[in-house]
Amino acid sequence: MRPRDWAELLRVSALFTVPGDALAGAASAGGRPNRGTALAVGASLCLYEAGMALNDWSDRDEDAIDRPHRPIPSGRISPAAALGAAGALTAAGLGLAARAGRPALAVATALSTTVWAYDLHLKHTKAGPAAMAAARGLDLLLGATATLSAAGRRATAPGGAVAARPDRPDRAVRGARRAAVNAATGAGGSAPAVNAATGAGGSAPAVRPARTAVARGQGPAPAASRHAFRVGRGGGSVRAAAPAAAVLAAHTYAVTTVSRNETQGGSTRAPLAALAATGAVAAFAARPRGTAAPAAAVLLAAAYARTAAVPYLHAALNPSPPLTQRAVGGGIRAMIPLQAALAARSGAGVTGLAVMGLVPLARKLARKVSPT
Repeated sequence: MRPRDWAELLRVSALFTVPGDALAGAASAGGRPNRGTALAVGASLCLYEAGMALNDWSDRDEDAIDRPHRPIPSGRISPAAALGAAGALTAAGLGLAARAGRPALAVATALSTTVWAYDLHLKHTKAGPAAMAAARGLDLLLGATATLSAAGRRATAPGGAVAARPDRPDRAVRGARRAAVNAATGAGGSAPAVNAATGAGGSAPAVRPARTAVARGQGPAPAASRHAFRVGRGGGSVRAAAPAAAVLAAHTYAVTTVSRNETQGGSTRAPLAALAATGAVAAFAARPRGTAAPAAAVLLAAAYARTAAVPYLHAALNPSPPLTQRAVGGGIRAMIPLQAALAARSGAGVTGLAVMGLVPLARKLARKVSPT
């Protein structure tokens, strides 16, 4: 087994369409890229490649007829090795997501479950495109969740909005307590105010207050902890990223529908439907949100529309297998400008440009390893 065989099995040229999910999710949620975003990118890459390996393992009998040159049917990689790689990559992805926090792990678990369900069963059913679309949407939400989780932990860490030891009063509180005691007791013994507060020989709450319910962990969390998922630029939230996730899922649904005919061709309906979906998605991506500058979002949305629409149109006019496969490849490559546009429409123009920087790399590698 050569590295090139694994690169073909894992379709490494399509890897460049993955990091933008997490970055677009972070921007759409109102957060800025941080450690959680990086962990989400790593988890997404692992889970994406797990899906690629599992896809070829589950399609090995079908590929033996339609694509005998693929690594498994050609004997270059064994089915057991491909399945083992899928399992190892899934575990690695979940491990990285766990480091980003429990909410991120929950989203990653749902994502990996969707990927495995698609490859093992749903792929050849009517629910196949919807399952693949759900996986892409969840991948964007993984970036949003991991980013805001990390931002929330920073806000509750020492030096952040809330002290790391909420049950330990800070210096100002301790000073205020001492001043209250001194004022009540005067220069001498116990004052009536203190005696009244303590009762017969009791402890004064003003002097030694009992730990609060929050300190004991029995009450509501501190404000910054309660709102950990609304920390970020403009007070972001994971819910704010839902429209972007839905739009990315719609694009993925269209690409997956076209791909169901890529080996045999013959369908004009799927490319035409994908063409219409591309127009609707581009219109959404071009509309800036809030105070975001419109120029970047419009330009990136136009780049997305051109990348996806032209191959779809060719496949609709001539639904041959080569043109259908080219349409699928164009839809996959269009993920990158779409992710960039989704980031830019949320005000993260620099992030959008950074994502667009992956386009030439993806194009160059696609000449050596097919993304389909």
